[in-house]
Amino acid sequence: MRKVSFSEYGGPEVLRLVDAEEPHAGPGRIRVAVRAAGVNPVDWRIREGQFRDRRPLDLPAGTGFDAAGVVDEVGEGLEGEVAVGDRVFGLGTETYAEFAVLSHWARMPEGLTFEEAAGYPSVTETALRILRQVGVRSGQTLLVSGAAGGVGSAVVQIARDRGIAVIGTASAANQEYLRGLGALATTYGEGWVERVRRLGEVDAALDLAGSGVLRELVALTGDPDKVITISDLGAAEAGVRFSGEEENPRQALAEAADLVARGRLRIPVEKVYTLDEAAAAQADSRAGHTRGRRVVRV
Repeated sequence: MRKVSFSEYGGPEVLRLVDAEEPHAGPGRIRVAVRAAGVNPVDWRIREGQFRDRRPLDLPAGTGFDAAGVVDEVGEGLEGEVAVGDRVFGLGTETYAEFAVLSHWARMPEGLTFEEAAGYPSVTETALRILRQVGVRSGQTLLVSGAAGGVGSAVVQIARDRGIAVIGTASAANQEYLRGLGALATTYGEGWVERVRRLGEVDAALDLAGSGVLRELVALTGDPDKVITISDLGAAEAGVRFSGEEENPRQALAEAADLVARGRLRIPVEKVYTLDEAAAAQADSRAGHTRGRRVVRV
């Protein structure tokens, strides 16, 4: 099969489309013929070596965690749960490939294309996890820094569905997009803290962009325990929790599928790339300013 791989840490130029042996589904796993793979910041962070001390890789290694596709192998212990031919989306490893093994999955909701479905797994798991961790409740106000990307799009919609008011910061070009999701929107940059204060009192805050705003978020909430980041590796210095570990992916995917089916969650795909454009996909992801998701079509 073909897959995207890298043999050394570095920039997007280290990615190569190579011929590789097909993986196979072990116990409790499924293999899918991948139709599309989601592009996430963690993909290029790992490729750059940002986590090499915490999670060293045996190189060469593939890239990608999110995929949507058609089940073509079912591992031991899953009889009756999933079948060959099912259309699923989920989380696995080395998903920028023609075949990938998934450890967590759900059936694709009706009405989603494979490209759309591939954009949901990591961002919805992350959104549900950090909303739970930050402890924001119905009737309260949540500030989301970097709200227009994939995780932000999911957070805003899920929070609004739960009766939580949302203030979102994003580029000037994404203000109407955020308002369309139900958030109060403002731009980042000079004076952003005062602009947020004019929009309302903040009960909790999420940092999705890693743009060095943790101390300001703590000041706005009045409590470092009410701030979660998924992007700023200097979180401990600000007394803020860094959330980077999955907790219950299978449940999160099922909840995401239900939200989509009920029309309460929709994440647009900003751009679709081919497998041999994987380097460009990760470079564009790193540049930021994404509205919704980027995916690789296989």
